[in-house]
Amino acid sequence: MHRKLIISAFSNLYTDQRIEKVCRTLYENGYDIELIGNSWNGAEEMSRPYPFSRIKLASKTLKTAYFEFNWKLYRILKKKASHNTILYANDLDALVPNYILSRKLNIPLVFDSHEIFSEMPAIQGKMSQKLWRFTEKSILPKIKFMITASGSYAQWFRKKYGVHPVVIQNAPRKAGFNSEIPDNNPKIVLYQGAINPFRGIDKAILAMHHLENVIFKIAGDGPRKEEYEQLVIKEGLQHKVEFLGKLKPEDLRLVTLTADCGMSIEENGGESYFYSLPNKVLDCIQARVPVILSNMPEMQKIKKQFDVGEIIESHHPENIAKAIRYVLDKGRQNFQDELEKAAGVLCWENEELKLLQVFEKIQ
Repeated sequence: MHRKLIISAFSNLYTDQRIEKVCRTLYENGYDIELIGNSWNGAEEMSRPYPFSRIKLASKTLKTAYFEFNWKLYRILKKKASHNTILYANDLDALVPNYILSRKLNIPLVFDSHEIFSEMPAIQGKMSQKLWRFTEKSILPKIKFMITASGSYAQWFRKKYGVHPVVIQNAPRKAGFNSEIPDNNPKIVLYQGAINPFRGIDKAILAMHHLENVIFKIAGDGPRKEEYEQLVIKEGLQHKVEFLGKLKPEDLRLVTLTADCGMSIEENGGESYFYSLPNKVLDCIQARVPVILSNMPEMQKIKKQFDVGEIIESHHPENIAKAIRYVLDKGRQNFQDELEKAAGVLCWENEELKLLQVFEKIQ
């Protein structure tokens, strides 16, 4: 019988597919799981085969929400954890209470860094960045079991703090592809994910001026949505750009299958973005949809290994349009062999083996 495992994250859990995959893998391999999230951004109904709860937050700002969540999480973990518990913290914003308690009870802690939290665009140059950097510097060198989401992240953490994280990419589960490739008219270019700064969405909207018989669909929500909706109106592109809103993961998968090409053209908004491997790249590959990529390390690696799309020369709208045109002219059908190979390698079934190996070392 495995030890009890308490997994926690500053997340409402509903759309966090990495956490869901980790929990399901461990649950299906006999771990007694409990998952703890919070109510920030709403607590939508969901069902899981293992127990989960969300800490209710009264805070109105993200800054105070972090403090409130960490304080409440510590109190909950203190009640629930024993000497027979393994703690699992997702990202730096859930690490401190887990770390304190793991030291206090002398129990194992696994830290899963989905990104380089202290280098995210939203906190560049702010006091909060200094705080997160101090937290990293104080705790990370003392952590024995660390996981991160890309090879470039692992290299960054190794260089900065002397730690050696295990790389577990946030790949989707294998999806057998037997659908017919749709003959879309106009052709569909899809962006899926958060509508945040530094995602290249505004430049992709402007690229639509340089493309004919193409519609750009944006699936997701976020702080820049209203601004980009206004940009579409200002540029007179309402007939070429469509906002689909936030979709359930299963509905998003169906939408992805209908696209002629996907898009992941993140800009260099700091090292967390620069070294990332966005989920949407792997989601598109698993849906056998070619993808327009940024010229950044992890996306370069995939393009060198598998011809699954095209890398943009720069974020100028004309260059984005050029890459889109190339992929659409070549046609989704002509990328299928390479996408099929990539989908067999870049899948959760391969990544979860590494996760289970981490936990074998803990027992």
